[in-house]
Amino acid sequence: MEHTTGKPNFLRNILVRVFFVCVLIICFRFAYVVTIRGESCDLGDFCFFSLPENLNLVTGIRQLSSSSAIVGNDAVRSTPGGPNRRDLWATKDWRKAVQFYSSVFQDLNAEGYLSPNSKSLCVDTPIGQDVFALKEIGVSDAIGIYKKASKPLVISGQAIRQPFDDNTFDFIFSGGGGLDKSAKRGEFAAEVARTLKPEGFLVVHTASKDTYSFNSFIDLFNCCKFTRSRDIEGFDSSMPYVREIVMKKQNDILGHGLIKPYGKSVNKCSVPGYKQELIRNAEPLITEEPLKPWITLKRNIKNIKYLSSMADINFKQRYVYVDVGARSYGSSIASWFKKQYPKQNKTFEIYAIEADKTFHEEYRSKKGVTLLPYAAWVKNETLFFEINRDPGEEKAEKGRGMGRIQPVQSSTSSSGEVDKIWGFDFANWLKNTVSERDFVVMKMDVEDGRNAAPVRGHPSIKGLTASAWSCLLLSDKVVFLFINGGDKYQPCTLV
Repeated sequence: MEHTTGKPNFLRNILVRVFFVCVLIICFRFAYVVTIRGESCDLGDFCFFSLPENLNLVTGIRQLSSSSAIVGNDAVRSTPGGPNRRDLWATKDWRKAVQFYSSVFQDLNAEGYLSPNSKSLCVDTPIGQDVFALKEIGVSDAIGIYKKASKPLVISGQAIRQPFDDNTFDFIFSGGGGLDKSAKRGEFAAEVARTLKPEGFLVVHTASKDTYSFNSFIDLFNCCKFTRSRDIEGFDSSMPYVREIVMKKQNDILGHGLIKPYGKSVNKCSVPGYKQELIRNAEPLITEEPLKPWITLKRNIKNIKYLSSMADINFKQRYVYVDVGARSYGSSIASWFKKQYPKQNKTFEIYAIEADKTFHEEYRSKKGVTLLPYAAWVKNETLFFEINRDPGEEKAEKGRGMGRIQPVQSSTSSSGEVDKIWGFDFANWLKNTVSERDFVVMKMDVEDGRNAAPVRGHPSIKGLTASAWSCLLLSDKVVFLFINGGDKYQPCTLV
């Protein structure tokens, strides 16, 4: 009796042990995938299920001996918590996007910008409709990158930090307005310059269509030469109209997208026609300081036409606001620039230039603002200012600062109250801080445009107006030094 009941127990123990061994193997495989590779099982050398035979490998990925991007039209799987790839690829929206991109790529192929042998990259593509379209028209060596992988078409990567070697691709595509949404367009352009082969083509789809943004785009991708652009209809309501720009990488760039030297032209005043048109469309300047500046400012505030309200300021490398004579934080930075200036959702670097020590302590607690505690001047030197106060007023009220000040030649040339401050070469600082690929907004609050600085005669300032400023009247008068008195000012945008 005991002998007959022992066999079932023995078999049951064997089955239990086999079961636990299987569970252990599965757990080991899961741990390997998660800890070592960090992704789902998509390689045939250590998977429980075989992959389709029609696989394509994309080479040139840095830090990998062979590509981990395996692409095939039938290589689809269900991902945890996500829809089946086959179901996704069968949806109406998917097919509509693929048909749109297929049409675009067929045109590019016909024009010679793309071929079946082109090693191709699609950047910032969440699920890879553009990659799928490339494969449909015969470009087999294509891959997409996005911050979250969507294999087999898209691997993990960023447009500003592409996981590929230098000079890897013949063709790079950025669709869906991805560059429009990027907060680091300069880094995007530098990575394209690095990974695109010489004589390779960059194609970008953007929603920006005005002349100003187009020229900003050309300046941003200075590694490439403009080839052509066209306007086409988009495939969904988020981007109904598309401007397609084709660029070709040149061989004579400096490094990865570094700005080419401008040579002697840096000191020549040359304002393009489209910028002159913007200046003509702006409100007329007030040529004399008004007797009642507050009333005049209130009257004209609605008529002010900022550049960012007339043009698309996309495709700039950086966005910078410089407040010369900033006084307190609430004087113009908080009350005007942050509240009133149309910034088109761009994040600006802010520089406050203020020599009056009364306001310096306040800026210590202001994040995102860089204080330059000096006076904007034509060279680095010590300056002496006579402080003009109202009759009978011995000290300035708390928080009001020095008030109106007049420059004096030395500390002994005036019998009034004299304050010594440091002046710095503002023109030289500005040329070293910003570039022609940046969007710079400036407010200047100086006491008198005629006495503030010999702008037309000083070489450094003259060079500045020629190379970095486009706020010039056609009559060759400097616009950015217009003064409206005290804390009132006429804002000017560097275009």
